[in-house]
Amino acid sequence: MTFEQFDRTFPTDEACKEFIVAQRWPDGVRCPRCNRGHGERVYALKKPFHWTCCNSDCGGRKGYRFSVTSGTIFQDTKISLRLWFKIGYLMLVSKKGMSSLQVRRTIFGENSGTDWRTCWYICHRWRAAMRGDAFPLSGVVEVDEAGIGGKDKNRHWNKKQHIRGMSGKITVIGAIARKGNVVCKVIEDTDVGTLSKFVRKTVSGKVDLVATDEHPGYAHLDAVGFPHETVNHGQGEYVRGKIHTNNIEGFWSLLKRGIVGTYHNVSADYLPLYLNEFSFRHNNRKNPDAFGAMITTCGK
Repeated sequence: MTFEQFDRTFPTDEACKEFIVAQRWPDGVRCPRCNRGHGERVYALKKPFHWTCCNSDCGGRKGYRFSVTSGTIFQDTKISLRLWFKIGYLMLVSKKGMSSLQVRRTIFGENSGTDWRTCWYICHRWRAAMRGDAFPLSGVVEVDEAGIGGKDKNRHWNKKQHIRGMSGKITVIGAIARKGNVVCKVIEDTDVGTLSKFVRKTVSGKVDLVATDEHPGYAHLDAVGFPHETVNHGQGEYVRGKIHTNNIEGFWSLLKRGIVGTYHNVSADYLPLYLNEFSFRHNNRKNPDAFGAMITTCGK
C-alpha cells in the first residue's frame, strides 16, 4: 500500500491496536503467558484492549492482566503506536533499508527537535522482531559466505583489532533457495565444523542440490548425504549449467550496498539485526500482506 493508504488505514493508536489483535490472535485473544483463550477463563476488562487470565496455573484468583502489547516489542512503550507503525512501514518498503536519521527527516522534517535516538531505538526493535527463520530450505539451494566491513589493515592504528574471518572483516554465511527464502547469520570462523553445522540446520535432507563455491569447508557435504556441486571461482568459473551461486551473491550485494550506501557503518554487535532486516524483506518480497507478517513477528 502507498503511504497515503497507510495513513488512512492507521489514523489512530486504536486502529493500530485493532490491527495488532487481528494479526496476533486471528482465532481470538489468547493469554501470552499460558496461551489459553476465550472460554478458558480469559476475560475482557472494561479498559479497551485489556484482558485478564484467571487460570489457576497462570493468574489464579487475582488474575494475570495483559494488554494487546504485552509480550511484544511495543510493551510498556510511551511512544505512539502510529509512530512505531510508520517507522516499520518505511523500513519494509525501503529496498536497501533506511537509517534512523533518514527516518526522522522523512517523518518529522529536517529541523525537527525529535531526538534521533528515538527512531534508532524503534528501528532496532523492529529488526529484533524480524527474526523469523525460513528453514529448512529445499529444492536447489545455494550456500556461500561473505565478508562484511573493511579490512583490519586499512583501519586507523587505534582501531585495529584481531577479528577472525576474512582479513579482519566480519564473516557471514547464507543459504538461499532459488526463487525462495534466504537464511543468514554471523559466524566466527569458516572451518569445516562451522559450515557443516549451518548447512545441516538450514538445508532439508531431501534437497535436490546444494551449490557452493570451491571453499574446502564444503568438501564434506557429499559424505553426509547432500547432493553437492561446486563452481570454481578461482579459475574463473561462475556458472556451469544450473550450478552457480549467483542468487546468494546477489543478496550479499544488496546487503553490502545497503550497509555502505544507507547506514555507512554497522558494528559487529548489531550486524545480526541488520541481517534479520534484509532477510525478512527478501523473504516477504512477494507477500501482499508483508506488513501484517511483520506485525505478527512482534509477539513471538
